[in-house]
Amino acid sequence: MAVLTEEQTMLRDAAKGWTTDSAPVAALRKLRDSKSGKSFDPAAWAEMGQMGWAGVIIPEEHNGSAFGYLGLGLVLEETGRTLVASPLLSTALIAASALTLAGTDAQKTAWLDKIALGEAVATLAVDEGSHHAPAKAALAATRAGAGAGFALNGSKTFVIDGEAADLLIVVARTSGKPGDTDGLTLFLVPGDAPGVTRAHLALADSRGAAQITFKDVSVGADAVLGEVDKGWAVLEPTLDRAYAGLAAEMLGTANAAFDITLDYLKTRTQFGQVIGTFQALQHRASKLFTDLETTRSCVEAALEAFDAGGDTRALASLAKAKACEVLHLASNEMVQMHGGIGMTDAHDSGLYMKRARVAEALFGGASFHRDRYAKLQGF
Repeated sequence: MAVLTEEQTMLRDAAKGWTTDSAPVAALRKLRDSKSGKSFDPAAWAEMGQMGWAGVIIPEEHNGSAFGYLGLGLVLEETGRTLVASPLLSTALIAASALTLAGTDAQKTAWLDKIALGEAVATLAVDEGSHHAPAKAALAATRAGAGAGFALNGSKTFVIDGEAADLLIVVARTSGKPGDTDGLTLFLVPGDAPGVTRAHLALADSRGAAQITFKDVSVGADAVLGEVDKGWAVLEPTLDRAYAGLAAEMLGTANAAFDITLDYLKTRTQFGQVIGTFQALQHRASKLFTDLETTRSCVEAALEAFDAGGDTRALASLAKAKACEVLHLASNEMVQMHGGIGMTDAHDSGLYMKRARVAEALFGGASFHRDRYAKLQGF
């Protein structure tokens, strides 16, 4: 388990207080029932920017606090507890990581400053099918001429917060064939660029994603993030951060599902007894608690590794695989142990289960990450 500093503890406690008071599960219900098609509440995102959460991993010279990935993971865990819909993951973690890792001074100044203040939404457009497969990107980027820019043609799907994004970090193929890690290039594309068409995708967990089509989208040479044909060197570590950050959010969701269920076990009576006294239910709760503690160790190890530097690929996939497994179990147990009320929309258990299923699939499920982890270990 990570030993938190006083500042990290204060950040976590502030996040817990804000999510409980200002962004409870009822806020997600309101977003869902409004049928607005929005993936998050812009006012909540602006407030996160004001509190400094959008700039936790961004350097101080760009309005951030450079507080580290463990610090941001603590905030993501708390937002996961109450199912907060926000671009914290897509923008403050994933996009900010890519820009920090490979952005030029001009690119950082143009975007990191705005992201840190909650004034811009940015996201990574990587997948093109129903399964996470970053190396299979086929969206074509064709040179307009020697030393000139590029024309982008193709589509991306399930781009989280893609409809609202001011900046799209697009993974395109400048050479090679789908499946090759060589030949990928990352481009910074304004969300309202001519030729960009965005269609809303309503996800089961009431958050939003977008299907984005690029038709002859013209970008300059200065839009390249990193180096041409060598985008994998930027994309892979960025995705590792996405895996671990999402795992932190999922850990918070799983812990909340467990806490709510545990409270129910302590109060619900059946056959004249509190159901928490039934040994079978005690065993199931004990198993879930043990899995939650193991998952926390994996998630925090990955986040600390980003702050320390070095190869974090195996730790990131281990964290995501464990988070997928424990959240799947926690959401199932929440519904089952609540019995009949757990099957109704009036109870929050259904919202937790839906969030679990979407989060499991996002950026690769447990099988994807178990396979990746095994390969990285030489199997």
